[in-house]
Amino acid sequence: MDVPCLHDWSMNFREAIALQRELAGRVLLADCLPRPLRTVAGVDVSYEKHGDLFFAAVVVLSFPELESVEEAFAASRVTFPYIPGLLSFRELPVVLEAFRSLRTVPDAVLVDGQGIAHPRRLGIASHLGLWLDLPTVGCAKSRLCGEHPPPGARRGDQVPLTLDGERIGTVLTTRDRVKPLFVSPGHMTDIAAATELALACARRYRMPEPTRLAHHLTNKLRREAKG
Repeated sequence: MDVPCLHDWSMNFREAIALQRELAGRVLLADCLPRPLRTVAGVDVSYEKHGDLFFAAVVVLSFPELESVEEAFAASRVTFPYIPGLLSFRELPVVLEAFRSLRTVPDAVLVDGQGIAHPRRLGIASHLGLWLDLPTVGCAKSRLCGEHPPPGARRGDQVPLTLDGERIGTVLTTRDRVKPLFVSPGHMTDIAAATELALACARRYRMPEPTRLAHHLTNKLRREAKG
């Protein structure tokens, strides 16, 4: 898969914050998902606690069947420090390596992380969407920012996630009586379409199947490298 360069990665945290603010203005919050949707990818990153060797995996599934189409992965050392709100500057370089190994260009990408549900409206899903020029959706297991009322306990129940009076995502229950996901558009999608796609891909588990499988693959790679 061809991935044109959006920017280089040689910067300190102040420069990274300034770049986030600039890139946030390029994010397109409109439903650009192709109809019909044929393929959806899931992305995840794994690493040992306090380690600097990161493993990224991309799993492409058919849609709506959610059957395996292709997998790709990469590993690399990371030097950018852990700073809350700047996760993409640690994880995206290795994620992009994995995408460059793909033969299949997915119609949409689900990311285990935030989209615009971010203090500067540029979480890892939004940042990745700008790099790939593809529709992306953030499907996070925890809240980074914003406020919300309690969601219902049944699959499909959802409430708005808001920040400073603006809706930035959805708190979505994907399975009965389990903790919700924090879904937000990344790029080239909107809140309604992002929420619909995340729910459609979450069949038997809390996490959408593409990101769940990517998570299992990164953990497998990390264990094999350690062993």
